[in-house]
Amino acid sequence: MSKQDYYEILGVERNANDRDIKKAFRRQAMKHHPDRNPDDATAEEKFKELNEAYEVLSDAQKKAAYDQYGHAGVDPSMRGGGGGFDGGFSDVFGDVFGDIFGGGGGGGRRRSSVQRGADLRYTMELSLEEAVRGVEKTIKVPTLVPCDPCDGSGAKKGTTAKTCSTCGGVGQVRMQQGFFSVQQTCPTCRGEGKVISDPCNSCHGQGRVEKTKTLSVKIPSGVDTGDRIRLSGEGEAGSHGGPAGDLYVQVSVREHAIFERDGRHLYCEVPISFIDAALGGELEVPTLDGRVKLKVPSETQTGKLFRLRGKGVAPVRGGGAGDLMVKVVVETPVNLNSRQKELLREFQEATKDGQKKHSPKRHSFFDSVKKFFED
Repeated sequence: MSKQDYYEILGVERNANDRDIKKAFRRQAMKHHPDRNPDDATAEEKFKELNEAYEVLSDAQKKAAYDQYGHAGVDPSMRGGGGGFDGGFSDVFGDVFGDIFGGGGGGGRRRSSVQRGADLRYTMELSLEEAVRGVEKTIKVPTLVPCDPCDGSGAKKGTTAKTCSTCGGVGQVRMQQGFFSVQQTCPTCRGEGKVISDPCNSCHGQGRVEKTKTLSVKIPSGVDTGDRIRLSGEGEAGSHGGPAGDLYVQVSVREHAIFERDGRHLYCEVPISFIDAALGGELEVPTLDGRVKLKVPSETQTGKLFRLRGKGVAPVRGGGAGDLMVKVVVETPVNLNSRQKELLREFQEATKDGQKKHSPKRHSFFDSVKKFFED
């Protein structure tokens, strides 16, 4: 083995981090792999040097010893057999490239056929009142449940699944391609490690059957669109006795005829006559708890917001209730008879000379328009 500096072999600085070291080794290993350089007699030796350097620099303890004592710090003959490059380079190579071929360098480990069931999602529509106050609802969810006749095994009652003869129960088979040992899913048992020769007639060997479950779901008060409620273990059944997944109930609140919700607060619009807006008065305003009285001062303009504290929503995550924001909208009279129109014209004539006083916003606006065109 060459005693060239390990950092120089990988082409990295001495302060390189683990990610840089691994990236450099991957690049150099692909470049100098013997299978890629069949006519280069030095390729295998160079590749072994790369693996030796990576085996040391990728291990925190060995790297620290090498940084302090050099090659002597990781040489077994100098340290009574401790440390050093004692693993085959195929193990190191598998550690870096294992993700490409579906497994690490260790191999031989049986893949468990027991798998957790899939999670499910159910969208539940609620009215605003139900979302604010909370409600308990019954839902029906189509899902996969363990097969009763075979108790979820997939094998006919009285029989059992047999170990796959192709992979020996491992679920994986290896193929040798030059230097590489490629691991693939067993084509016979499809990675399960077992083969069912006499499948259950009810589930046809799947161990699970489709069924519609009826569940009672308690929705807490204060939920809003986008909130999720998790029902643990109410998802699909796991395969081969694996745990069931979860059911996520997704909340969707329908639009309301009167109120709009924004977090903790509610908003609504209340139309008022121009007489009430001018002279002031008292209005009945709807809330989720019933009607309340709202005093409107004289000379109220359209778009004015009134806040009713505590008449909003108490959030599901805690905290006090929000407010109800009432926006008044002045409604122009329609379907007037001749007498009513005559009275309005009299009113118009009576206020004609005092437009600046009675309609300040209108007067200010047209003054600005006049100035704009004059300039």
